[in-house]
Amino acid sequence: MNRISSSPHKQLIYWLLTGCLLIYIMVVVGCLTRLTHSGLSITDWSFMGSVPPLNQDMWQERFAKYQQSPEFEKVNYTMTLEEFKPIFMWEYVHRMIGRLMMYVFAIGFIYFLIKKKITRNMWPRFALLFFMGAMQAVIGWWMVYSGLQQKPAVSHYRLATHLMSAFTLFAFTFWFALSLMYPKEEAQESEGKKLRPWVYVFFVVLIVQIIYGAFTAGYVEGDASHLRPGHIFNTWPKMGEDWMPEQVYWKESLSENIFENASGIQFMHRMLALVVVTALGFIWYRSNKLQLNKAQYLGVTFLIYGVTIQFILGVLTLLYNVPVILGALHQTGAFFLFLSTVYLIFQLHNKKTQ
Repeated sequence: MNRISSSPHKQLIYWLLTGCLLIYIMVVVGCLTRLTHSGLSITDWSFMGSVPPLNQDMWQERFAKYQQSPEFEKVNYTMTLEEFKPIFMWEYVHRMIGRLMMYVFAIGFIYFLIKKKITRNMWPRFALLFFMGAMQAVIGWWMVYSGLQQKPAVSHYRLATHLMSAFTLFAFTFWFALSLMYPKEEAQESEGKKLRPWVYVFFVVLIVQIIYGAFTAGYVEGDASHLRPGHIFNTWPKMGEDWMPEQVYWKESLSENIFENASGIQFMHRMLALVVVTALGFIWYRSNKLQLNKAQYLGVTFLIYGVTIQFILGVLTLLYNVPVILGALHQTGAFFLFLSTVYLIFQLHNKKTQ
């Protein structure tokens, strides 16, 4: 906080970090929307700017539209209006947070533009920031639209795309804020450059693992089980009675088994967790032999605690068949790990001489 308060860009930094917080909240509420099976409760894009139902007639109107959707006709055909209201509100809150985020960025940008706080070299970054924000909204509707057709389920590919677009938007916004908080001329020299390859490998594996986390949470296209991968084998460390049951490789090709086989996707998510832990082990080992500055050491520490907590949360989420609270905490753990890795990469690059 001292670093922010002493920065000439203090207001810009707080604004960007507020955007980061809203993106995080958006991701968590999106997770809760998915876990409560609420994502397809609002069937039109134009509702994005609407007020919620305020009386019984308005609720009946929204429910009538939902009753025309494939999800109601094929899955929730016994649902009552009272049962519809909670799932509607989860999706409504999710969309309204997105709308609030748009206002925060747009109004903040206009304010700082008027106050001449935005320098010429910031313009390309702001242009990219607003483009990514707009694309996040478009991808969100593209994802929901896939579940409003004949099959009442969101494509796991589109779900993963939507999640990763949110993570990418967060990474860019957070990096922007960090660049204002830590000017290169104030950076401390260290041996952090030697740690970069290991952190890059960790980051790539983490991204793939997050994508598979989205696959695990969604309905898998092309899979005949009609189950989410996270609900198939709720045992650990084995999958049922086996380390690698036949269901993992029952499809003909490798690509089908790892992308369109629910059991195969869960197997990949389990194995990638071990790869993440192994990659962290190398980072921990190497960092103990290097002279890192305080910020870099802090980044490594965040990763160590983050991976430990996330691994435990992952196992518990699996064993208890993905309850809402544990599922949301597991999503939060992934977000914290992603944040910590972005922070560490920034610090490993933030040197006076590149």
